[in-house]
Amino acid sequence: MAAMRKDQIRPRRSVLYMPGSNARALEKAKTILADALILDLEDAVAPDAKETARDQVCAAVEAGGYGRREIVIRVNGLDTPWGMDDIKAAAAAGPDAILVPKVNSGADVARADAALSAAGAAPDVGLWAMMETPLAMLQVQDIAAQAHGAKTRLTAWVMGTNDLAKELRAAHTPDRAPMMASLGLCLLAARAYGIAILDGVYNDLKNEAGFEAVCAQGRDMGFDGKTLIHPAQVAPCNRLFSPAPAEVAFSRQVMAAFGAPENAGKGVLQVEGRMVELLHAEIAARTVAVADAIAELEAS
Repeated sequence: MAAMRKDQIRPRRSVLYMPGSNARALEKAKTILADALILDLEDAVAPDAKETARDQVCAAVEAGGYGRREIVIRVNGLDTPWGMDDIKAAAAAGPDAILVPKVNSGADVARADAALSAAGAAPDVGLWAMMETPLAMLQVQDIAAQAHGAKTRLTAWVMGTNDLAKELRAAHTPDRAPMMASLGLCLLAARAYGIAILDGVYNDLKNEAGFEAVCAQGRDMGFDGKTLIHPAQVAPCNRLFSPAPAEVAFSRQVMAAFGAPENAGKGVLQVEGRMVELLHAEIAARTVAVADAIAELEAS
């Protein structure tokens, strides 16, 4: 099992896209209780507004005021007319991470990483990658392997399910059956290489029940959180991706049981009438760590 990296304990239940060309939205984002914000220079911005969006987003990041929210800038693709200038400006602004779209190979990750370093990005600025093309699905292990090693910037993947559906010529079905192969491949690779992974967006803003069902599905599959397109999606997403109080309480009992001196060296115990093994103690420890991190974030 891959070791759990420290950054993965950071809550990323709700990760909200905000259009970089909308100055009012960038200001409003300071009051939205999302765990993370993606300030977008790519899909949400028209070509004639790209430079304005870049200036606004970088100024907003430099000015701060977003509290403990994780701040990510999504740049344009490195092969577009704006990509490299986005990288340079974003690196100077100093967000928590920079999200690169249309990553198709490990070489694409290495190129983005090198561009960030060349632009003077601080060592702790992370690199996130959009997983949104059929080629990326076929190269998933090659991309994930770029996260191997202590000095890697690659810390998170974002599923681009809208782009995937387009490229696959697939429908958006309630059960997301056309997406399952892609989602599963990326989950496997992310967990194998210690990368945080976020589920894709849900487009039907009026279908609250459908949104909650897809959140629950993504949570149960193992995603760390979900990317969102509207502030109204934040609260239900936070609720569904948070460990339930009963789950946290039981996890603490499991940890206490395995930590008791009289149980030293035991591999199987009974807690509240349930048989638990050492692997359950590992799961419990992560559940408690996530719950504590969420509580700390929400108290700040």
